[in-house]
Amino acid sequence: MNPVSLSRAIVKCEKCPRLIEYCREVAIAKRRAYRDWEYWGKPVPSFGDPAARLLIVGLAPGAHGANRTGRMFTGDSSGDFLYRSLYRAGFASQPESRSRDDGLVLHDAWITAAAHCAPPDNKPTPAELRNCRTWLEREFEIFGKAQAIVALGRIAFDACLSVLKARGAIERVSNYQFGHGKVHNLKPALLCSYHPSRQNTSTGRLTQEMLDEVFRRAARIVSGDDLSGNDPH
Repeated sequence: MNPVSLSRAIVKCEKCPRLIEYCREVAIAKRRAYRDWEYWGKPVPSFGDPAARLLIVGLAPGAHGANRTGRMFTGDSSGDFLYRSLYRAGFASQPESRSRDDGLVLHDAWITAAAHCAPPDNKPTPAELRNCRTWLEREFEIFGKAQAIVALGRIAFDACLSVLKARGAIERVSNYQFGHGKVHNLKPALLCSYHPSRQNTSTGRLTQEMLDEVFRRAARIVSGDDLSGNDPH
């Protein structure tokens, strides 16, 4: 399976009836500010460079962000933070992402998520996360030459560890702790960041500079200029 066929399969997925129904309901009800939009309203495929050496794993599409635009981290404040950092680190052609046809191109980076459907209250259930992990497992296979993974938030971090354990890359998930800025010296290297959610950015828990530094570090690792990492234990 290649990135194109994977994306097509993700869009057609109906493993989680609760999420499929919610995505469609939001697409019909809409938010007043976007009443003229035709919402995407279905599973959101991954996005980026098919030859990427950096994988970025988020939580799930925003109900009025990616579920509206059809592209990961596009059309909401989380995306504003993320794409500014990607642009500054050299992974994105522009610092903002508004729609699927805005000309944005990613360089050496691929954006996916622990869940590909927008969940109510941004909280997919454990069963829904397990259902969606199949896609992440396939992406780890497709991008077997990736040098680094950035996990945006604890749920994304746990999803990555589950896949790495299933692949035999780690023995115990409990050996690896989440913490913003922490880097686990694995192959590929696993970098941790708080998720750029409004809850984190509006309170100052995550600043633009903090996120910039995570992706500057990822760029150094991908280029081979940074071979260090935290002790995974």
